[in-house]
Order: sequence, then structure tokens, then C-alpha cells
Amino acid sequence: MQLVDTHAHLASHAFEAEGELDAIIARAAEVGVSRIVTIGSELADSRRNIEIAAAHEGVYATVGVHPTSVHEVTQEGWIDDLRGLTGQPKVQAIGEIGLDFYHPPQDGSPETEWRARQDRFFRAQLDLAVELDLPVVIHQRESFEAVAAVMADYTGKVEAVFHCFNGTPEVARPLLDQGHYLSFTGIVTFKNARDVQDSARFVPDDRLMVETDSPYLAPVPYRGKRCEPAYTRQTADHIAQLRGISAETLSEITTANAERFFRLPR
Repeated sequence: MQLVDTHAHLASHAFEAEGELDAIIARAAEVGVSRIVTIGSELADSRRNIEIAAAHEGVYATVGVHPTSVHEVTQEGWIDDLRGLTGQPKVQAIGEIGLDFYHPPQDGSPETEWRARQDRFFRAQLDLAVELDLPVVIHQRESFEAVAAVMADYTGKVEAVFHCFNGTPEVARPLLDQGHYLSFTGIVTFKNARDVQDSARFVPDDRLMVETDSPYLAPVPYRGKRCEPAYTRQTADHIAQLRGISAETLSEITTANAERFFRLPR
């Protein structure tokens, strides 16, 4: 059985000890997590992810500016810098991008100004994805309605995966109707995560992916500990149980979806 961890942060400081990254990737491969997509959250981090992907077989990268990182981008022409990064080998998507209304303004600005800046960055990166025909990885936290409103403007123009999906089937339905994907983390294994579990049952086979969001959101039985790509296996196995299918079938479904969305070599 082979799985793809479609969302990990291998450039995180949590993995920076000498030799740690090699060990983490090896542990993932041992349990069948043969490919990992490492996610960009700002320009320097995106460059580091490109380096990691270049150095490790089976690792691919995305590039983008996360909504809570927009205050760190002060130079004009940042979108041209990002455009340049998309041309590097093994860059498969733009992300993670979106809106985050949970965290307070990181630059001390008024809330309305902070949200407007996030919106500008979000739309600029969506425009770039349309220009380059690249899929996007979406972050939304306490901002679903605003994200959905933006994405409605791009219906039919860009394909997206809503990472770490934690909404109800009712929230999921319009996203699926627009042709987007939903990806689930270890949250789906938590006992009280009923809405997420209902959505993991509801999403069609051809729109389902799995991820870890490493080093965050470790699944049961590792909840509360540092997460790593190998734990994609626990999340996938739990979703298979929820859907009443074998782990092998779930692996085949989610791997095919990841290959199609991220345009990974088979």
C-alpha cells in the first residue's frame, strides 16, 4: 500500500536537527508513505522546501505566502519572485494561501486592514495560479465564508484542495460542486471530531486526500506529540474504517487523487 502525505511542513524548525529530515522521510517510506508534498508558507520557506524536494526522492514542493505571513513580505515585486519559484523543479502547486481570521494581526494593524491585506495576497496568488495553470492549496481558519466568496470568483479557472478540512458535509458540498478537493488530517481520528468524520464519509472517492500537516495535528495514538509524515497511515486507516472500505482501497483512492491534483509522476 502506498500513500501520499499531501501536506507537510518539512522546512519547519521542528525538523531541523542534523539528520532528522532523512530519518523522518525514511520512517514514512517504511510504512508506505512513499511521497510527501512539503508546503510553502512564505518566500524564504518556499525556497527551503524547493531545496528539500531537490535533495530527496519522492518529495515535492509548493510555494506560496500563507495569510498569517503576509506582513513579512515588504518588497515590491514579491509576486514576480513567487512566479520565479514556480519554475523550479518539483514545484507542483501554489500554497498554502487563503484567509485566516483566527490569529490577530501579526503587524499590529487594525483588523480590517489586516484582513484586506490577506485578501489582496490571496487574490494575487490565485491570479498567478490561473496564469500558470497550477493548482492551489487553500488555508482557511474561521474564514470559510470569506474564502468561499473569493473562490466563487475563480470557479472553473483554478483547482483547489482545502487542506485540513474540518467542516460539516453542508460546508463541504459547495466546494465539491465547484470541483475542489478536501484533505483530512489526524483531527479525523479524534473522538469528538464528529463533523470532520461525517465529512470524511461524505466526500466522493475522486475528491478525497489525506495529509499530516506535520509537525502539527498528530493523529491518535500520537495526539499531542510532534507529527510526521509516517502518521499519514493512521489517518488513512481511520478514514477507511469510517467509509467501510479496506485500507488498501483507501490508499489507492487517495494516491490516485494526489497524483492527479499535484500532477505527480505515477
